Amino acid sequence: MDIVHELQRAPAAQIRARMADAPSYSAVRSTLRILVEKGELKTESDGTRYIYSSTVSASVARRSALQHVVRTFFGGSVEGAVSTLLELEHGNLSGEDKARIQALIDRAVEEGR
Repeated sequence: MDIVHELQRAPAAQIRARMADAPSYSAVRSTLRILVEKGELKTESDGTRYIYSSTVSASVARRSALQHVVRTFFGGSVEGAVSTLLELEHGNLSGEDKARIQALIDRAVEEGR
């Protein structure tokens, strides 16, 4: 699903090509079929192949993934997750980034979140 969200829409071969230690092509197709049956993916025909895309928007998927990460790795602590994000080496924030984040925090406080 990560690959499909990243590519937005792609055939099975392209999805498989992006996988680390990819299983067989038929295993990838089988997994994609299961995800279609579960309603996680949708397909459209492009000649003889299917193009796969997610049934949920990227923003919904991001929110769900972050909720899972915060719950699983930070015991539900948003503060812990934010603290870790700020500690990342590649997380050097510009003054503009800091101002935007502060504005988001201020708005959340005003809204009682």
